[in-house]
This record gives sequence, C-alpha cells and structure tokens, in this order.
Amino acid sequence: MLQVSDYIVKKYGRAEFPRETLMDGRIDELGTQDLMAVIIGTGSKHENVFALSERIIKEYGSKNIAETRDPAHISRTMKISSLKAAKIVAAFELGRRFFGQNGRKRTVIRGPEDIYEYAKDMKSLIREHFRGIYLNTKNCVIHDENISIGNLSGTLVHPREVFKSAIECSAGSIIVVHNHPSGEFEPSAHDDGITKMLKESGEILQIPLVDHVIIAENGYYSYNKERRV
Repeated sequence: MLQVSDYIVKKYGRAEFPRETLMDGRIDELGTQDLMAVIIGTGSKHENVFALSERIIKEYGSKNIAETRDPAHISRTMKISSLKAAKIVAAFELGRRFFGQNGRKRTVIRGPEDIYEYAKDMKSLIREHFRGIYLNTKNCVIHDENISIGNLSGTLVHPREVFKSAIECSAGSIIVVHNHPSGEFEPSAHDDGITKMLKESGEILQIPLVDHVIIAENGYYSYNKERRV
C-alpha cells in the first residue's frame, strides 16, 4: 500500500501535506480532494486521508456532497465515521450560509435542458446515484438531495424517501435525476416503473413529478420531453 509520505512526494514533489500548503498561504495550489483531506483530517485503518478524500469525491460527487445536510446518510453511504461526515456537512453548511448572506440567486428550472445543465456533473460518477431536486411554485430550486447510491449495476429508491424531503421543504413540485454509469441514457423497464410509481405518488400528495431525467456520458433522456410524465 502506498504510504502517506510516498503519496505526498509523488503528488507534490516534496514532503508536504495540504494543511501545510494551506497554512503557508498557498490555497490556490490545493485541489478539491486536497481541501477535503484538510476537512476530514485523518484517514481510517483501511485508507489514508488522501485515498479517503479521493474516494468520497469520486463516488459521492462534489455537488452532491455540497448539498447533503444529513451526516448519517454520508456516513452510511461512504462508510466513514459519523465525526468525519459531520465535519463535511458543517463545512459546506457554513459556506452555504455565508454565500446566502451575499445574495445567492436560486436556480430556475424551465425545462429538461436546465435540468441537464444543473446536474450534468453526474455523468462522470462511477456508481448510480438517484437524486431529488425540489422546486417552489416559481420553479426555483429550494432543495437538492442525493437520495440513494447504488452499486455498479443499479440503485433502489422508494417514493417515501423522495416525498419525505418534498414535504419537509414544502416543495411545490419535484424532479428526479439519476445517472447511468454504462454511458447509455435510454431508460430501462426498471426506470419506467420508478417513474410511474413516483408520478402516481405525486398525484396523491399533490406534489407533481415534473420530470425524470437520466444522465449519461452519451447524453440525457427526459421523460417530460418524451411526454411520459
């Protein structure tokens, strides 16, 4: 296994940790994974801090991490300690609050193209993620949540997980998005079944499903665009 000191020398050409680079005032030299390593501080008995931060970014997705507010979900999904998960959530929440104080504008979703542009970072994820995007009555994004992460062959989702958050944030409507690591965006019979189930649940709860978008390396598929929701 690559030792921490070997990793630092290989990555930086010198025996220096990201924290030391940060303390030296050279924050621009740090990548996303380096900053994550600074936040979580230490690794585990199975992974050093750099391998761990790299795995978190690669498997969970940087945008998903930034939007997730449930440390237990990150801890459970990424198999990291609750303390590390809490540090990650606290760091992004702090940034979100400071950014919000400076007048952050909410994203407006007008159609499938906007959804793809908003969530296109999912196309490079190596595991299948199922994500809920929650809108207010003006079609502005008010909440964004990574609902579940599957293995290389797929993921499972239940309406209660999708609509629980919709009710909590008083959403007027919802959009669900998931990726196909295979690279192909055409929906499967399983995707059709999930869409039908969520549409029916939304009608009962009066929180309509606006769209279900599948994102892949080769493009995207919109159930709304194909008039299937």
